[in-house]
Amino acid sequence: MSYNSIIITIGDELLIGQTIDTNSAFIAQQLNKSGIQVKRRIAIGDDRNAISDALNESIPNADIVFLTGGLGPTADDITKPLLSEYFGGKLTVNETVLAHVKQIFSRRNRPFLERNLRQAEVPENCQVLFNRLGTAPGMWFEQDNCIIISLPGVPFEMQTIVEEEVMPRLSERFKGYYIYHKTLMTVGIGESFIAEKILDIENALPADIHLAYLPTPGFVKLRLTSEGSDKAKMEHEVEIRAQLIQQRLGDYIAATEDISLEEIVANALKEHRLTLSLAESCTGGYVANKITNLAGSSAYFKGSIVSYANEVKEDLLSVKHETLMTAGAVSEATVKQMAEKGREVLKSDIALSISGILGPGGATDEKPVGLVWMAICNKNITVTKEFHFFYDRLRNKELASNAALDMIRMFIAEHYA
Repeated sequence: MSYNSIIITIGDELLIGQTIDTNSAFIAQQLNKSGIQVKRRIAIGDDRNAISDALNESIPNADIVFLTGGLGPTADDITKPLLSEYFGGKLTVNETVLAHVKQIFSRRNRPFLERNLRQAEVPENCQVLFNRLGTAPGMWFEQDNCIIISLPGVPFEMQTIVEEEVMPRLSERFKGYYIYHKTLMTVGIGESFIAEKILDIENALPADIHLAYLPTPGFVKLRLTSEGSDKAKMEHEVEIRAQLIQQRLGDYIAATEDISLEEIVANALKEHRLTLSLAESCTGGYVANKITNLAGSSAYFKGSIVSYANEVKEDLLSVKHETLMTAGAVSEATVKQMAEKGREVLKSDIALSISGILGPGGATDEKPVGLVWMAICNKNITVTKEFHFFYDRLRNKELASNAALDMIRMFIAEHYA
């Protein structure tokens, strides 16, 4: 038996685009792990009628309804009193929550205001979901064979409640149905070309296995999905199809799990006990940012020299003035010198450099917007590559950064296998 859920996100800021809804994505990921499908996602404003209408529509059509947002102490936070009325109860002070809220204010050396007392009020007919990181508790209701879960909108608080309070209960309640995903990451090949290469494999997929194409700047993820009650059989059947696709696409496959390019690079560096340094110009340190977003990156990442200006290329990376005047900052000769000197200065095993014209200005007829040169080297060899990207500045920056990461991946695969 499959189980369905609906996610309702509350807040005017979501509807005007001021805040991006990351809560739904996180909740959906957690539910999928427990075999619970997300049937719909609904975004509504801070409006009592809109919230009531969404509940009226959702409760008869789902096993679980999630709400996020509107649980704060200010006048625009209307979710809690509305839920109390909706489920026929009244707000009462929960002493455990009150003690926790007071402790938080005391620890932060902040005065406890009368309005903060509202954070300890919960509907009398709900189960309290403890929020150890904040003052707004989550709430669990049950009505008409449906579980309704209300959570604060602050992402890190919501995530902690879901992981510590919600999912253990849901996993215990909803058993025996599974959703299995297998993700293959491809780099260097477009979505339509992939589809042509694996057309016969896709057409031969059984009815209970679905293939999705997930294009992102610089790479395409292929996700195979199966649902059912026989977990072992599902996984086996999906893995067989995944292996067929891997064999067909060959070197275009960068990973056989749902991870980022920077994680792939990190894993390769750690496996071969290599260190990396960067010399970035047009990307302004963005490649380094991606790498250092990963915990433990200090084990393999030495650093980055952001040589945006020509004088920095000359002073810190010893790029010859003549090279900059004749070939230009965006050239094979320049990135070659940047990479080789960067490796020497930062004392790494491998170094990558990047210089380009991301737009909208700075281009010439010979060097159009989107032209990017990269070089990567170790102590024995330097490899250079020219790229052309065709979008706006920020998309070109993303594409260039992902291309740089893939160039590192391929260099390691070719020279350290």
